[in-house]
Amino acid sequence: MKNNRLKLTALAGSLLLASGALHAQSDDARAIAERLVDEHFQNSTLSREEQIEELLWFAKVAEPFRDMEINTVAEGLTTHVWERDVLAPAFEELTGIRVTHNIIGEGDVVDNMQTQMQTGRNIYDGYVNDSDAIGTHIRYGTTINLNEAMENEWADYTLPTLDLDDFIGLQYGTGPDGNLYQLPDQQFANLYWFRYDWFQREDLQEQFREIYGYDLGVPTNWTAYEDIAEFFTEHVGEIDGEQIYGHMDYGRRDPSLGWRFHDSWLSMAGMGSPGVPFGNPVDDWGIRVDEESRPVGASVSRGGATNSPASVFAVTKMVEWLDKYAPPEAQGMTFGEAGPVPAQGNIAQQMFWYTAFTADMTDPGLPVTDEEGNPKWRMAPSPTGPYWEEGMKVGYQDVGSWTFFDSTPEDRRTAAWLFAQFSTAKTVSLEKLMAGLTPIRESDIFSEQMTEMAPKLGGLVEFYRSPNESNWTPSSTNVPDYPRMAPLWWQNLAPAVSGEVTPKEALDNLAGELDNIMSRLARANVFESYPPLLNEERDPEYWLSQEGSPKAELENEMPQGTTVPYDQMMEEWMAAGTRQ
Repeated sequence: MKNNRLKLTALAGSLLLASGALHAQSDDARAIAERLVDEHFQNSTLSREEQIEELLWFAKVAEPFRDMEINTVAEGLTTHVWERDVLAPAFEELTGIRVTHNIIGEGDVVDNMQTQMQTGRNIYDGYVNDSDAIGTHIRYGTTINLNEAMENEWADYTLPTLDLDDFIGLQYGTGPDGNLYQLPDQQFANLYWFRYDWFQREDLQEQFREIYGYDLGVPTNWTAYEDIAEFFTEHVGEIDGEQIYGHMDYGRRDPSLGWRFHDSWLSMAGMGSPGVPFGNPVDDWGIRVDEESRPVGASVSRGGATNSPASVFAVTKMVEWLDKYAPPEAQGMTFGEAGPVPAQGNIAQQMFWYTAFTADMTDPGLPVTDEEGNPKWRMAPSPTGPYWEEGMKVGYQDVGSWTFFDSTPEDRRTAAWLFAQFSTAKTVSLEKLMAGLTPIRESDIFSEQMTEMAPKLGGLVEFYRSPNESNWTPSSTNVPDYPRMAPLWWQNLAPAVSGEVTPKEALDNLAGELDNIMSRLARANVFESYPPLLNEERDPEYWLSQEGSPKAELENEMPQGTTVPYDQMMEEWMAAGTRQ
């Protein structure tokens, strides 16, 4: 009897100690959450108490993974550097999970992802991988279906306040089956960029009108863009003693040259089919799919449009404008080198400019800002080409998204899922937006803080507040193997940029190689779903005479130039921006 009483007393003491430890731990977590909010996350669409409660949820559910070390990876954008430097240490302090958030080149992210998918060897526990690879993720059967995981293995580890409906890019990481495979972590668009201050000058407006017969303004078609490029390069030539150029681009033989084409040039010219987020049946790579989402060809001879007249027109203009109207050094530049050039003050406009560079354009000491830090530049929708039609995408949007693989051990994968949610949660997302200017949540875009920042950002906030924003989309589900197929673009089109072959020859080579790789993948039986099933080749005229893409060559690819005053265009955009 005495022994039993001693055992019960000991058990009660243990329970009291455990209870006290949990209580102390809870107190510690609250103290940490309060300090993180006050030190790092003061800007949020949540109240302070709501933020603290959200952080306490992470501290509680992460308990089984305390002292675990995980590795995640992302490309070198300001947003991801902020995640590494601010969010990863905060997450470790709160949860006890140590995250090494590796920052490497975009190509290296893709290479590691491809290796993990092919070999089953776990390299990283979570990838911030562009949603351009969605077609790959839906086919190989190795990518975690997020909808299924949130209902099953992650049912207890999915943030109650995650609020998927608040994300602005979910459609880009969603497969034809309606399931989500990638969770947006950041996104940015490519838009038209121009020197608003130069365009407003009455002397330049008058000179342009005399030469071209219409008003200097935001170009709405490629003819007007070319006229403006010619005007500033050849007729104005110099402003404040400095030589200026009417266009900016880059042409070095480099993987980033491929992005330039399959992200924008062909789709903006109007090569594909109507449909948002993805052209159907022909996408912005020129790949056609059948009614069951199986790729049937990129070549016009198979019903695709990669080497169609619209594509030839797009590549021809890219090469011509780079040669005639951009600084000579642009020929040898890559994406990263060319991006900051407009901030130097000698570029009048850029056909499509990635908004990821917005933060680099806002320093008060730059030639493109005034003494108070207000921009002398603006961003606007890019002009569309002669083959473009209503209902088609207008430009490209990059959506870096959290992606997970079944080759990652489940406990590490779950810990990485917690960090992914932490890095997108409402507690931190507005601060992240203000640091990197790559929005993912509608609530953040419409926040008071972004209203306050808007005048300094040259149209970025207005762009994301308009429902028209959804017409800028990433690469589509039609692309069956992004890592294998993306390099074909720069390898085949670089010779056209350097003048070694004609645009038509380069595109014929590209389309043929895209078809060959899809055919080989189909024969290898590597896909679990939506495998390619190529059409037999036919006379291209058969397909060009059909309705829709691929489209026959137009008699006049350069119609009269048209422009619109920037302020009028923005009024129309803001009138449309009534989502909240």
